[in-house]
Amino acid sequence: MKIINHSKIAAPIILLLLICFLQSNAQTLTMPDYVQQAYQKGTRTLNGKPGKNYWQNTARYNISISAAPPNRLITGSEEIIYVNHSPNTLNELVMKLIQNSHKRSAASRRNSQNSDTLSNGIVIDNFMVNGKKTPLPDNEGHFTWQNVPLEKPLKPKDLIKLNVNWHFNISPQQGREGIIDSTTFFLAYYYPRVAVYDDYNGWDRLDFTGGREFYNDFNSYNFQVTVPKNFIVYATGTLQNPNEVLQPEYARRLNQSMTSDSVLRIATKDELEKHVVTLQNKTNTWKWKADNLTDVAMALSDHYDWDAGSTIVDEKTNRRASVQAAYNDTSADFHHMVKFGQHALNWFSKNWPGVPYPFPKTTIVQGYAGMEYPMMANDETYPDPVFARFVAEHEIAHTWFPFYMGTNESSYGFMDEGWATTLEYLIGQVDQGNEKAAENYKQFRVNRWIKNPSIKEVQQPIITRGELTSGRILGDNEYGKPSLSYLALKDMLGDALFKKSLQGFMSRWHGKHPIPWDYFYAINDASGKNLNWFWNNWFFSKNYIDLSITKLEKAKKGYNLVVDNIGGFAVPFDAVITYADGSNETLHQTPEVWHQNEKQTTILLLPAKKIASVKLDGGIWMDADTSNNNLVVN
Repeated sequence: MKIINHSKIAAPIILLLLICFLQSNAQTLTMPDYVQQAYQKGTRTLNGKPGKNYWQNTARYNISISAAPPNRLITGSEEIIYVNHSPNTLNELVMKLIQNSHKRSAASRRNSQNSDTLSNGIVIDNFMVNGKKTPLPDNEGHFTWQNVPLEKPLKPKDLIKLNVNWHFNISPQQGREGIIDSTTFFLAYYYPRVAVYDDYNGWDRLDFTGGREFYNDFNSYNFQVTVPKNFIVYATGTLQNPNEVLQPEYARRLNQSMTSDSVLRIATKDELEKHVVTLQNKTNTWKWKADNLTDVAMALSDHYDWDAGSTIVDEKTNRRASVQAAYNDTSADFHHMVKFGQHALNWFSKNWPGVPYPFPKTTIVQGYAGMEYPMMANDETYPDPVFARFVAEHEIAHTWFPFYMGTNESSYGFMDEGWATTLEYLIGQVDQGNEKAAENYKQFRVNRWIKNPSIKEVQQPIITRGELTSGRILGDNEYGKPSLSYLALKDMLGDALFKKSLQGFMSRWHGKHPIPWDYFYAINDASGKNLNWFWNNWFFSKNYIDLSITKLEKAKKGYNLVVDNIGGFAVPFDAVITYADGSNETLHQTPEVWHQNEKQTTILLLPAKKIASVKLDGGIWMDADTSNNNLVVN
């Protein structure tokens, strides 16, 4: 009789059944074709790490700028050494000319009624490719980018040298950049740059508009700014020649501030008026250097107060970062700004995200924008110093997202604004206390979205690319909704695992260009959990927040509290039980309760006393309709 070894047959069958079971229970994440291709080519992986074929291009910028306020004319020249690390031969480059967003004819300005904020855009006086003068073709209906055909294609691993001369009149607009006052300018988007060419999207050919922000490569920068005497220049990067532009006493003060926990007055309005701060040459050239950064911004003024101090941002090495502030002496809140900045850099580095501040300096300039740049912020002045600190902390939080992580803000703004909003809330709990921070968060980040009367109709998935949405939908998708998802994940995983997972994502992708799927898969891998159900629920749906108590019914032991998830988002909530004797008990539910059934959950209550009523409280996860969140027990 033939003997059959059933175990040898059963083992592969069991394995096959297990695989089928796991696949049927693990929701997959939808990807556009162009994202799928990146994973297929091995530039990105399903474990959330850069693939073995990952690449990104880079450049070295040598920039010279001249400005002489109140004259609005800005002149510049640059040499760009651009390196093609891609496996593709490039037959053209794409140049970003973002100053053209101010052109009267620009698409983003066609409906503007304020012609004073407009200009003729940037004028390219000379453009050379590998030493040969090259005419720029017509812009063909777009404004802030330009195709540049290459006579000699740029092969993989090869480099190309560009030389550009340009000029423009700085915009009188008091916003993200432009004229702050007659002798105070903030310069951003001021130099022509090579657009990002990446592994999933190719060339970035999105026009820059007022609501769109950053997507740049990580480059090295050497730049110099020539201004008249008595002007101070504040900029991204490290000042290379303080002794060549400052009088000895002021260079000494600046140097002392680099190791000082105290706030030092580097230069005051009175000292500037006495013309004793800078060297008294006709002009001074301020030289700066910054490496592995996505952009450089600057400001200049002849009358702004200049404060500075520093703080330890890495306790393992005792590395310090400089915090500086430049402001009009009449701005009471800015007299405290260095202290605000020291606190933010120190707290973010030690707590959330718990990654040491990666740059040598930050400078907060009094302007009109509430806008972040690498190592720079252009912030308004406020009568309330508490709110001024709140704004500064949000902009400083952007250091990690997007400037450390290199995310594509133009298309996936929730990968930076959502995180800055989250970090702003977490540090706010320390600054203001939990209750006040929650109140502030709900007012500024949740209320305007969740209380929208047409909330059911206006939802778009967070994953929707930013250029496909606008207005309120874009704002909700970039700020409040993703921030709530990050905080919901924190609630579900617990602080320790959440921090481990977040830092796992950051360690894999800093200095690179992560996209949402890299975040999703990195968190999955670092946490050891398949969270695809959670990502689908929060990022790929049109959900909102609305819970309802359906019923409270007697069970074998205790009571079953049945809660319907009308809005659909997997949110945490508290079930607050009030007993007949007036006492209360709170049972916290994490988003995990929605894992198996995203539409309804049942909570077993084991009361020791008679229940008088039950209420649902979502806290910062505000409910769109609270009329069905209470149940009175007869």
